[in-house]
Amino acid sequence: MRQRTIRLRHEYLYRKNLEGKERQLYEHKRKINKLRNEEQELRRQIDLEDVNIEIPRSHIDDEYANANQRDPKILITTSRSPSAPLTQFAKELKIVFPNAQRMNRGGQVISEIIETCRAHDFSDVVLVHEHRGVPDGMIVCHLPLSPTAYFGLHNRVTRHDIRDKRSVGKMSEAYPHLVFNNFSSKLGERTANIFKHLFPVPKPNSNQSDYISFRHHFYDKPGGPKSIELKEVGPRFELRLYQIKLGTVDQSEAPTEFVIRPYMNTAKKQKILGD
Repeated sequence: MRQRTIRLRHEYLYRKNLEGKERQLYEHKRKINKLRNEEQELRRQIDLEDVNIEIPRSHIDDEYANANQRDPKILITTSRSPSAPLTQFAKELKIVFPNAQRMNRGGQVISEIIETCRAHDFSDVVLVHEHRGVPDGMIVCHLPLSPTAYFGLHNRVTRHDIRDKRSVGKMSEAYPHLVFNNFSSKLGERTANIFKHLFPVPKPNSNQSDYISFRHHFYDKPGGPKSIELKEVGPRFELRLYQIKLGTVDQSEAPTEFVIRPYMNTAKKQKILGD
């Protein structure tokens, strides 16, 4: 009798265990069918995608999405009642940037200038300003929406301030070759992206220090093709980025993407803030 009870119990446990395996098999098959249906839907969505939406995009991608489809069109102006040095500096910037136009500020407010530039399909507005007659800042505002980068202006030397007057020749009309050395952090790449789109056919290549050094040279052949000299034609100046806003220059309430902080002297700190 005892052996029969043991045998029945073994049979019961076997049947119960078999039911558990069958239940697991059923659940497994149901999950596979569900995944199969999801796979078909995902394949259909992938087939409908194109190159523009396969890669995740950000607001930075959208800002310059169509930049390479046409050459930049830049308006250069100054703060109100500019001094002679500021006016001269704005004139020299006009010949630095291809397709740039200079406008006397007059009594126009920033919002009027921005709206006019949007209506006339300008790609950027460059605004230079001064303090006590000394040019000390530059704002680069990308249209139609953003970004706007604010730079402090340092060590400025105009073309006609260059000591070697023989090196000041005619300005070349060739598109410049852009070199951005060591602009490897996110903030550096962002800054290089803003500047390279001010020039036609931008080339990505930017800076071991906090300053962006601008130098304007051209190759001269005074003694024929075998004699090549690099001559400086000016202007010469340095820029230091201190703020980027996600809006146009007339929008004071626009959110700030980057702002420099006091005692922020190392590239490591700037990289952290840029991130």
